[in-house]
Amino acid sequence: MSMRHHFLLSVTLGLTLGCAGAKPTATPSAEPGVLERVALVHGGAGPWAVAGYRMGDYALQQLGLPRGSFKLEVIHHSPAKVQYTCVADGAAAATGASLGKLNLSLVATPSPADVATTFRNRDTGQSLTLRPSASFVQRFRDVPREKLGEAGRAVLTLPDADVFETVTP
Repeated sequence: MSMRHHFLLSVTLGLTLGCAGAKPTATPSAEPGVLERVALVHGGAGPWAVAGYRMGDYALQQLGLPRGSFKLEVIHHSPAKVQYTCVADGAAAATGASLGKLNLSLVATPSPADVATTFRNRDTGQSLTLRPSASFVQRFRDVPREKLGEAGRAVLTLPDADVFETVTP
């Protein structure tokens, strides 16, 4: 079964979230192999999947959890459109969350304005919700297919605040 089918299956969880915004200020990590890890999970390393990776990596640091932790829960909210759901694959690549571990889910939302990903430490209840920044959305909304790899590499070099922002309740 494809990741898309897995995500659509998990839509039935019916979780919700609220949105507002404050920007993180850190700069990206220079961890080697990021684009390869994203491509391994997603099939490519376009800008939206790389943004999801960046968000997941940031969330792990903030929650004090290692990659692959069963304590992590990842809930991605987006319309059922590939560009926006790509973020979930990137988050999975960064965190090791998966449908099989029952710690990755997708919740369908009606609008691209509702795209956000919640990362939660199941043991402590601490959570962090991130969404693509307005400048990211404007810059990478309509990247032609032949330029996705180049755009993904660009996203890897941007400061966090140019890629995503924190959603506050």
